[in-house]
Amino acid sequence: MAQPPEFRGNAYRDLAELKTWTKQRQEAALEPDLPIIDPHHHLWDDESRGRYLLPDLLEDVGTGHNIIATVFVETALMYRADGPAAMRPVGEVEFVNGVAAMSASGRYGKSRLCAGIVGNADLTLGDQVQPVLEALIAAGNGRLHGIRHSLGWDSGNARTGRTKLKSTAPRYLALDPIFRKGFARLQPLGLSFDASLLYTQLPDLVDLLHAFPDTSVILNHLGAILGIPPHDKRDEVFAIWRNYIRELAQFPNLSVKVGGLGMLRNGWDFHLRDIPPSSDELAAAWRPYVETCIEALGPARCMMESNFPPDKQSCGYGVLWNALKRITQGCSAAEKAALYRDTAARAYRLEL
Repeated sequence: MAQPPEFRGNAYRDLAELKTWTKQRQEAALEPDLPIIDPHHHLWDDESRGRYLLPDLLEDVGTGHNIIATVFVETALMYRADGPAAMRPVGEVEFVNGVAAMSASGRYGKSRLCAGIVGNADLTLGDQVQPVLEALIAAGNGRLHGIRHSLGWDSGNARTGRTKLKSTAPRYLALDPIFRKGFARLQPLGLSFDASLLYTQLPDLVDLLHAFPDTSVILNHLGAILGIPPHDKRDEVFAIWRNYIRELAQFPNLSVKVGGLGMLRNGWDFHLRDIPPSSDELAAAWRPYVETCIEALGPARCMMESNFPPDKQSCGYGVLWNALKRITQGCSAAEKAALYRDTAARAYRLEL
C-alpha cells in the first residue's frame, strides 16, 4: 500500500471552494439504475464548517446515481438555544424532520432525503436519558431510528496539518457503567446505536457488544482507520484494523458503514491535488479496506455510505459512488442489493 503524504499546512478546503473543486472531475454514473440508500450524511450551517443544507444535498444527490433515500446522522446542528441542556439536541431532530417532510412532498425529486434520522443524546445521563430519548422519538415523527453519542478518543498526537485530531469523548467511555445504563435504554425503545470511534478503540466496541447482544449497533466509517502521524505506517495500521474487524464479525447485531475513507484523517493525498481524483484512483486506494470488511461480515451486514460532506475533501458525490461500484463490480446482483440498499433499510428500519 502507498504510504500517506506529508500534510502541507492546514489543507482543509471550505465547502464553497469544494463545490468548485469537485466539479472539475465529472463522470457518468456507473450502474445508474442500482437503487441506493445513502445511510450516512450530514446537514450543517455554522462558521467553522460552512453551509451544507437541502439545496447542497440535492445538488450532490442529483449526479446520476439512483439515490432512493438517505439517512441523516447527527452533527450538533440546530440545537435548541434554551431549555435543559440534555434536551437541546431535540432541536436538531425537529429541524431534520422538517427537511425530511419537504423531501417527502415529492417537490424536490424522487429521493426521500432524511428518511431516517440518527440523533444525539447524552448517554452518560444513565437512566435519566429516558425522557430525552422519548422527546427525540416524538420530534422525529417516525423517522428517528438511532442515536449517536461519539466515543472517539485520541491521545492528541494525531494531526492533519496544523489541526489536531479532536477527541470528543473521555477515554474508555464505552466501558463506563453510567454510559452503559444510558445505552441500555436504546433497545427497549427500538433504537439502534451508531458507534463513532477510532480503529484503536475497536476492542472497547467488542466489550460493549458482548455486554449488549440484543442492541443493534452500526459501526461508522469502517471503524475510522487513520493514516496521519503517528498512525502513518499504513501496512501496520491495516493489519491491526483487519484483525479487529475479523473479531467484530462474530457479533450478529453489528452492521458496518463502508465508507468515510475520503476524510483527511485517512492520510491520502487526494485533497492536495489541483484536480480531484478519478473513481479508478479512489477504488485502487480504498479497495483493501472495503473488500476486507465485506469478506469479514458479508454483504448482509455492510452498507455503502457517502459520509458527505466530510468526504467531499477528496472527491465529488457521484465520483465517490462510482469508486465504490468499481470495488464491488464482481459482486452478484443480490450482494449489490444488500450493500447498497437492503442492509441500510434493515438496520434503520426504513419502509420505502
